[in-house]
Amino acid sequence: MSQFVLLLHDNPATWAKCSQEELQKAMARYGAYRDKLQQSKQLIAGQKLADEPGRVLRSSNGKTMATDGPYSETKEWLGGFFLIEAADYNAAVTIAKECPHLEYGGAIEVREVDPRTAASLAQARAS
Repeated sequence: MSQFVLLLHDNPATWAKCSQEELQKAMARYGAYRDKLQQSKQLIAGQKLADEPGRVLRSSNGKTMATDGPYSETKEWLGGFFLIEAADYNAAVTIAKECPHLEYGGAIEVREVDPRTAASLAQARAS
C-alpha cells in the first residue's frame, strides 16, 4: 500500500458565514468520514489546521526570512489534511471524493508520499 496526503484547501470566509449549527453539522460529517477511514484501516493521521494562513520560511543568501503566508491576494489556504493508505492514485482519489470537504466548496490536493520516506517511518513506528 502507498501513502497519500489529502491536502484540504478552502476559503476561511466560507466557514465564517456558517451558523454554529451548520458548523456542528459539518464537523460531524468530517468526523464520520474520519471514522470510516479508521474503520477501513486507511487512516494514518489527520488534523484540522488553525484558521490563519501560517508563516512561510524562505532562505536566501544564507538568511532565513519568515513572512505571513500565503500572500494576501490568496483567498484559499491549507485548512487541514488526512494521511491515508491506498493501493494507488486512483484509489486515493476515490477516497478523497468521499470527503465532505468538497461539499463545502473546498478543494482537495492528492499527493503521494515518497515511498522511501513512508517505508522509513513505518519501520520507525514498528520498533
